[in-house]
Amino acid sequence: MKPVSMIVGTGHSAPEKVLTNFDLEKIVDTTNEWIIERTGIRERRIKSPEENTSDFCTEAARQALEEAGMAAADIDLIIIGTVSGDMRFPSTAIFVQAKLGAHNAAVFDIAAACSGFVYGLTLADAMIATGQYRNILVIGAESMTHMTDWEDRNSCVLFGDGAGAAVVIPSDGERGILSTYLGSDGRLAHLLYSAGGGTVAPATHETVDNRDHYLKMAGPEVFLHAIKAMSKSAQKALDRSGLTAEDIDMLIPHQANIRIIEGTAKRFGIPLERVMINIDRYGNTSSASIPIALNEARKSGRLKSGMNCLMVVFGGGFTWASAIVKF
Repeated sequence: MKPVSMIVGTGHSAPEKVLTNFDLEKIVDTTNEWIIERTGIRERRIKSPEENTSDFCTEAARQALEEAGMAAADIDLIIIGTVSGDMRFPSTAIFVQAKLGAHNAAVFDIAAACSGFVYGLTLADAMIATGQYRNILVIGAESMTHMTDWEDRNSCVLFGDGAGAAVVIPSDGERGILSTYLGSDGRLAHLLYSAGGGTVAPATHETVDNRDHYLKMAGPEVFLHAIKAMSKSAQKALDRSGLTAEDIDMLIPHQANIRIIEGTAKRFGIPLERVMINIDRYGNTSSASIPIALNEARKSGRLKSGMNCLMVVFGGGFTWASAIVKF
C-alpha cells in the first residue's frame, strides 16, 4: 500500500535556559551520577516565566514551513499535541495560528500526553487520505517544568520543555507515512496524571496546598508498562506496513528513560547506532520528544532520504502510539 501523506519539513525549539544535574543537586536530594544511571539525562531545558508553550510551537513551525518552502497562509489545519498549553482554553493552536499568521487554517489541540505528536501525525494522515485537508502542521509541545514538583526527587529530574513540528502534505507516491498505530488503557490513569485545575481537583487553596497541580507518577509501574506498550505498538506498526525490524533504518523512541530506549531497541534487535537518542540533553519533553528527535536526526544527516524511520511513544493515560515513515 502506497503512502497517502509525507513529511516535507521539520523544526524544533527549546528554551535557552539549561538546568543540569549539578544544578538539581542544589535543589533536591540527588546526585548527577544517580540521575544519569537511572535515566540517562544530564541536562534539560526549562522555560522562563515570560515564555509560553505557544512561543516554542511557533518557532518550531516557522522552521518546518521554511524547509517545506511554504507560507503560513498555505496551511489549512494545525494540530498540536500538548497537556501543558498556554491556557485551559482556548487551545494553544489558536495562539500559534495567530502568531504564525496561518489565518486559513482550522486548529485544535490533542491531550494524549507524550503520545500527542504521533496521535496528531495519525490524524493528519487520515485527514489527507479523505481529501478534507492538504497542508497540515503537526506540533508536539510541552512546558512540563511548570507542572513539575521540585520537591519530588524522583520526578523533578526527568522533565524539560520544548516543541517540535512537522509539515504534512499529500505523498508523491513513494515517500511518506507507511503505517500508524494508536492505543490506550484508561484503567491505568492513576499511575501518571496531573489532577489540579480539573473538576477532580479545581483550583482552590486546598488543592494548591495539597500540591495537586503537579505531575504525579508511580515510576516503577510506569516503567514496566512503557516497555511492554512500546514493544507492542512498534510491532503493530511493522505488521501494518509489511516491514520487519530489519527494514528499519532508524528508531526514534520516546525520550523518557535510557533504559526504556535500550530495552525497546533490544526487543527488535535494532543496534543503538540506528537509534536516535537525545534524552541526555533534553530530558523527557513529553509530546515534544519525538518531533525534536526527528528534527535533530534529519538536520544532522543521520536520517536520510530513502530511509525507513520507526517512531514509537508511550505516555500518561496510558496512551501509546507508533508510526513508520519513509523519508
